[in-house]
Amino acid sequence: MFFVYNKDKIISVAVALSTVLVLFLLAATFKQDNLNNTIQTSAGNTKMLPVYSVDTEENKVAITINCAWNADDIDLILETLSNNEVKATFFMVGDWISKFPDAVKKIHESGNEIANHSESHAHVNNLNHEKNIEQITKCSDRIKGLTGNPTTLYRGPYGEYNNTVVKAAKDSNHIMIQWNIDTLDYNGLTGEQMWQRIEPKLEKGSIILMHNGTENTALSLDMIIKNIKEKGYEPVTVSELIYKDNYTIDNNGVQHRQ
Repeated sequence: MFFVYNKDKIISVAVALSTVLVLFLLAATFKQDNLNNTIQTSAGNTKMLPVYSVDTEENKVAITINCAWNADDIDLILETLSNNEVKATFFMVGDWISKFPDAVKKIHESGNEIANHSESHAHVNNLNHEKNIEQITKCSDRIKGLTGNPTTLYRGPYGEYNNTVVKAAKDSNHIMIQWNIDTLDYNGLTGEQMWQRIEPKLEKGSIILMHNGTENTALSLDMIIKNIKEKGYEPVTVSELIYKDNYTIDNNGVQHRQ
């Protein structure tokens, strides 16, 4: 009986220790995955994620403006930002930069942030790692040639990304940025319609997607900024909002400080 009792006890202890070890290894793996901006999908595959929004205690949000079409409204956008003492982040396509270098310089000189939106607005999910690197570096080089500064933030065309795209951004020393609020301004929405999309989702750490060259964005920006401020939020650049290091990204794309 003494032997049986001890044998059972030894087995129970061994099982308990094994369970603790497995849990520890799983926790370590999960932590490392988050550190690398990845999650495990239900199929067991590892998926890399960009930043959609930020977990922060500060009442800050970021207005981002994609530049891929014309530059007719850039002066009005910059005037509105200046009048409201707000800075935005402009994600520029290389082709747009080559067509409108003066607009790029104006945005830079006004103190707003310039970010990378690829060289040619291609469907990057269809490109291999090397071609994605090329899309990012060519655009960054164009911007550096005009402003003296390379880019550090990247947004894929059409909002596309997969593991290859996110890894290419990381390997090019860029943090990939998405958004959690889409104004749908490119569909010709009025300012009021845009605000109806923004208001219910607006929270600390939100990243708002807008575009220049649309029908109503420049004309509606003043109202939207004032409404954001009235809700108690401060619009800042993406670089002011996000964490540059020591962060994790959860499976909703929310960036957290470690």
